[in-house]
Amino acid sequence: MAKAYLIGQVTVTNPEGYAQYSAQVPASVAAFGGAYRVRGGTATQLEGQASGERQVVIEFPSRDDALAWYHSPGYQAILPLRQQNSEGHIMLVDGVA
Repeated sequence: MAKAYLIGQVTVTNPEGYAQYSAQVPASVAAFGGAYRVRGGTATQLEGQASGERQVVIEFPSRDDALAWYHSPGYQAILPLRQQNSEGHIMLVDGVA
């Protein structure tokens, strides 16, 4: 079974509100076997235009695990904190087996 990666490009619009989300999300990710591979850091745009200022990549054991995390009651409870305090694009991508 191939791993799956949640990829986010986010621009924080309200740092205080986003900090509340950022403090809670790692435990919810870990509960579903997820692990951060990229969380912020320096990014260099080589082609095209970025869709956000902050890059995030979370690795999950499988697509099913990633979707279970995203749709879980625990994550859904904190998701509005991200949506209300940032703009961005989030996608789920299958890894190579």
